[in-house]
Amino acid sequence: MTFGRIFVAGIVALTALSTSVQAETLADSLRDAYHNSGLLDQNRAVLRAADEGVAQSLAALRPVVAWEAEAAYGRVTGSGAFISDSLSGSLTVSASLLLYDHGASELATEVQKALVLQTRQGLISVEQDVLLRAVSAYMNVRRASEFLALRRSNVTVIQRELQAARDRFEVGEVTRTDVSLAEAELAAARSLLAAAEGDLVQANEEFRAAVGRKPGGLNVVSPARVESNVENARSYAQQNHPDVIAAQHGVTAAELNIRRAQASLNPSLSLGGSLSADDDGDVTQGLSLSYGGTVYAGGQLQSLIREAQANRDQSRAGLHLAAQAVSQNLGNAYAILQVAQASSQATDLQIRAAQTAFRGIREEATLGARTTLDVLNAEQDLLDARVAKVSADADAVIASYQVLAAMGLLTAEHLQLGVQTYDPAAYYNLVNEAPATYSRQGQALDRVLRAIGE
Repeated sequence: MTFGRIFVAGIVALTALSTSVQAETLADSLRDAYHNSGLLDQNRAVLRAADEGVAQSLAALRPVVAWEAEAAYGRVTGSGAFISDSLSGSLTVSASLLLYDHGASELATEVQKALVLQTRQGLISVEQDVLLRAVSAYMNVRRASEFLALRRSNVTVIQRELQAARDRFEVGEVTRTDVSLAEAELAAARSLLAAAEGDLVQANEEFRAAVGRKPGGLNVVSPARVESNVENARSYAQQNHPDVIAAQHGVTAAELNIRRAQASLNPSLSLGGSLSADDDGDVTQGLSLSYGGTVYAGGQLQSLIREAQANRDQSRAGLHLAAQAVSQNLGNAYAILQVAQASSQATDLQIRAAQTAFRGIREEATLGARTTLDVLNAEQDLLDARVAKVSADADAVIASYQVLAAMGLLTAEHLQLGVQTYDPAAYYNLVNEAPATYSRQGQALDRVLRAIGE
């Protein structure tokens, strides 16, 4: 099975038009969640900030040109009397260029590139979280809606049973106790109905937060098709999950930082130049070449090396923990999926048996062979079975998408949602060469930033 192209089972259900005008598919909700997510927008900005780190580190290898204008006024006095005053001015332009620093600046750029790659993987993880939250919100609205329908149906059935008990009481077939039992059950059913209505309101609010709008009529969803072999899925996830890849880039950045800290112990070579003119028209030019380094800094430089080594060890441990977490999450998702699937199959049988039992007990009650309590208990058993079926089906769908997320495949691209996905390399390609303000690339970057701001 090609993991990079795992598709959702029943993909037609995700993309085909619904027969109901108001009905929407899971794919509709996922597309809106992707477009409306403030969390994705936030982390895209985090990525753009990381991209700028590459430009800033690269700028350290380029000439730095600065200017300074100065005006000075002076007054000379002697023996308390004014002698003379003066006014002078100058304009100085200076430039400096780092020629060689034993690779410290180049290593700084490589560190920033590794951090960019790490941040990109973090953005993928956020995308997975956003889509998984949307799946859960979608299924919980469906769950709450079906629970509410069952509760309403339950109230209707108990109302009929109560009326039947009252009619039978009038003719002396049952006692007042039977009527009271039915009245108590009806009160309890109405209380549960009110709770179900509240649960649906909360589910709708979560849907609005996750998707960016209120839900319409939601179509039935089948579980996603996932890899049947858990160990194959685990092996794939440990190599391709964005959390694992991000941790690997973190280790790379930490190792580069050690080399960078070590390089800072070496001297550096710089070229400098200046051009100044005063108000008398005198022009002074200068050119310098400097080579030097730090002899002693109180142990700071050695401490920075040890700190970088500790950060490297921390990153390596973080990589191990990330792989462990991915493996555990994958195993948990498969376990939940298997339990939900088994529960769904068992509740199918339970519902059929409970329906048969309810009908039979109700018929027997009309003949006086069963009490009202027997009928109410049978109806409750049937309701419980239907509730369990609804919950198991919803859990199975959510768990299947959790499996995809644990493998690193719950993305808009892999689900083929048909959205215009965010290209993490587009902004990087505009800034990685640190364009100047008035360059062609700099002006293109300004247009991009204005579009993002809008």
